[in-house]
This record gives sequence, C-alpha cells and structure tokens, in this order.
Amino acid sequence: METSSASPIASRSLFIFSLFYGGMVCIAGVLGVKQVALGPLVVEAGIFAFLLLVVMASAIAELHGRATADALVRWGFLPLIASALLIQIVLALPTDPGMYPPAIDAFPIVVGQSARMMIAGLISYGLSQTLNVLIFDRLRGQGGAGRFVWLRGMIASVVSQIFDTLLFITISFYGEREIVGLMGGQMTAKIVLSVVLVPPLITAFVAIGRRLDAPKA
Repeated sequence: METSSASPIASRSLFIFSLFYGGMVCIAGVLGVKQVALGPLVVEAGIFAFLLLVVMASAIAELHGRATADALVRWGFLPLIASALLIQIVLALPTDPGMYPPAIDAFPIVVGQSARMMIAGLISYGLSQTLNVLIFDRLRGQGGAGRFVWLRGMIASVVSQIFDTLLFITISFYGEREIVGLMGGQMTAKIVLSVVLVPPLITAFVAIGRRLDAPKA
C-alpha cells in the first residue's frame, strides 16, 4: 500500500518570510545594545532588524492580505517571549569558571534587560507593527494592490516608527531620565532610515515573494 506524499507548502514566500521574521524578532533586542553613529544621527542598532520586520510585515500584507500579516505579527510574540525567557534562564545558570573573563562580565550587559524594558519592548513591538500593517493596507485603497508599494511602505514605516519610539522610551525611561531629547534624536534617525531603506527593501521583498510563489513551468 502506497503512502501519500506530503502536501507541498501552500506559499513558499509566506513560509520563508515567516522564518526570517522570527529570526529578526529575536536578534533586534540583542543588536539594540549598541548605539550606532551614522554621521550626525545616533540610533540603536536594533533599528536595522526592526525595519526588516516592518518591511516583511508590509510585504506579506501586500502578497497575502492584512489578516495574514496581522497573524504574523501576533505569532511574532512567540519567539520574542521564548528568547527573553531563555535569556533569563541562561543568566541564572552558574558560569563556567574557565570562561573567557571579559566575556563573563560582558554577557549580562549584552543580553540582559530590565523587566521594564522587556515589557516596553513587547508593547511597542505589538502595537507599532499592527499599526504599520494597518496603515500600509489602508493606503492601498480599493483595487490598489501592487501600486505605490514603496510609498505605502515608507509612510507606514515612518508613522509606526514614531509611534514605536514614543511607546518604548516612555515606558522604559519615564520618571528615570529626560526623555524628550532622547525621543527627538531617535525619531529623526528612524524617519531618515525609513525614508532611505524601506522603499528599496519592500520593493525587493515583494518582487522576491512573487517570484517564489510563481507557478513553476
């Protein structure tokens, strides 16, 4: 008796982009430890991974619809929370005495975050990514699929990044340090990066997605 073969993946682009999305969710917080100077702009390095999250969510909304993109954002909490819990477990485990001494001191600094910042990250991720998908989809209008993808992606990214900065910095630092100046610098850098990077990236991701999903001859 022959066994039936496994069903093929319904959408290669959704499968591959979802894997990529999960990886970027986890690495964004680690990269955010470093502050990067781009000429006069200073921004935490996690923005590069977060912009890829914005681009992928918008690309999936374009290719597979808003409901699918919203589901991707919600499922993104799974690797985000799992990685945060694993970090806390690893930090609590005893350190090997033979470990490279500078790494012993550096590791908790690189991967450790306060509970307040973790909560801020979860809230700002979920709300800003949902807002990004909403704006991107609403700008499409009726019958506008495929039109002005780069412009819709850029506008959605700019607005969602401003919202993300307001949420994250307020929740993380309100009452502990001056936040207005910090917000201004972060917003400026994120707006510039959204304008420069998002249009070519989302154009490329949508084109790659359509190629992945194209029926083979």
